[in-house]
Amino acid sequence: MHPRRPEGFDGLGYRGGREEPGGFVAKPDLGHWVSSPPDIPGSRNLHWGEKTPQFAAGTPLGAAGFNEDSYAGSVAAGSEQLNRFAGFGIGLASLFTENVLAHPCIVLRRQCQVNYHARNYHLTPFTIVNIMYSINKAQGPRALWKGMGSTFIVQGITLGAEGIISEFTPLPRELSYKWSPKQIGGHLMLKGLTCLIAMPFYSASLIETVQSEIIRDNPGILDCLKEGIGRAMGFGVPHSKRLLPLLALAFPTVLHGVLHYAISSIVQKLVLLLLKKENSPSLPAENSSSVQSMLDAYFPELIASFAASLCADVMLYPLETVLHRLHIQGTRTIIDNTDLGYEVLPINTQYEGMRDCINTIKREEGILGFYKGFGAVVVQYTLHVAVLQFTKILYSTLLQNVS
Repeated sequence: MHPRRPEGFDGLGYRGGREEPGGFVAKPDLGHWVSSPPDIPGSRNLHWGEKTPQFAAGTPLGAAGFNEDSYAGSVAAGSEQLNRFAGFGIGLASLFTENVLAHPCIVLRRQCQVNYHARNYHLTPFTIVNIMYSINKAQGPRALWKGMGSTFIVQGITLGAEGIISEFTPLPRELSYKWSPKQIGGHLMLKGLTCLIAMPFYSASLIETVQSEIIRDNPGILDCLKEGIGRAMGFGVPHSKRLLPLLALAFPTVLHGVLHYAISSIVQKLVLLLLKKENSPSLPAENSSSVQSMLDAYFPELIASFAASLCADVMLYPLETVLHRLHIQGTRTIIDNTDLGYEVLPINTQYEGMRDCINTIKREEGILGFYKGFGAVVVQYTLHVAVLQFTKILYSTLLQNVS
């Protein structure tokens, strides 16, 4: 095996040239052959085209033309790998926050929405944090993470149904750059059909997330599928005469799903356009490979997605409250007392439909009754912002150290 170091190189200095076949002595090229002493822990032998940070301030010696090209290529490849690594990590952190860390907020938010007994509406994040602590103390951590598996099942069913329908029908799954009103109508119809198919499973998932852990058996992972199929077929689910048929739930479910998608899509496009207009004149070409530009290349998409989801959730929160109350009615669900945190309450509503539910909430609980549990939304998106910002700082520090 041939040594990687030039002859006469002892790790601390270069003793001189070496003879080449032909009788001449090679010039001592130190520009790229740099190494640390082998007795230092963590030391390594650098290959051709690498430099150590301690010699970065010095003036590199000249090298052959093809060596400069290979060095530039390796730097570009390394920069691209760091770029992908940063984008993947930031996107993964956002996805983890949305679907895992924020789940306790979703549980409390839904419990407050369906609790028509509640005197405390939990409109601020302070009362939500307090009731989270009380429920966690009384029932354990599982009370705040219940139903998380069923939410992933509903997402999977939604994506699968959308893909299958778009394959066997002319309804477009994505809109082209030059869209037409007909394409938009078909696309929204696809979203509506997807919500309709996932509706019974959404009901089963909602029950799992709001059912109190005190009287709740240990559910299986596939119980959401079993109960959803039973709700759709009309068997296998304990219910009362107050249970609304799926046909009565179809309109509010599809309306909420389509409006949420439309609002979030419009807001996302607008935010992306604004961010591009602000960043385009202030980004010089020479800084395109910097660490900051690596991170900023991915953050506009995440910021736009965050703003879109936030706007859609805030604007449709009253409709979501009505939807959840209609879905939960007649299912014999027992929820936690969101005023105290250590008792349970039954759901005994008798709404006749969407209009009756709206009028009853407005008459008995006031306009703020539509916003019960809104403090959980504030906590959820505050946590999301904090995690994204922490991830950005962390990856910026790591990439600066690597580069």
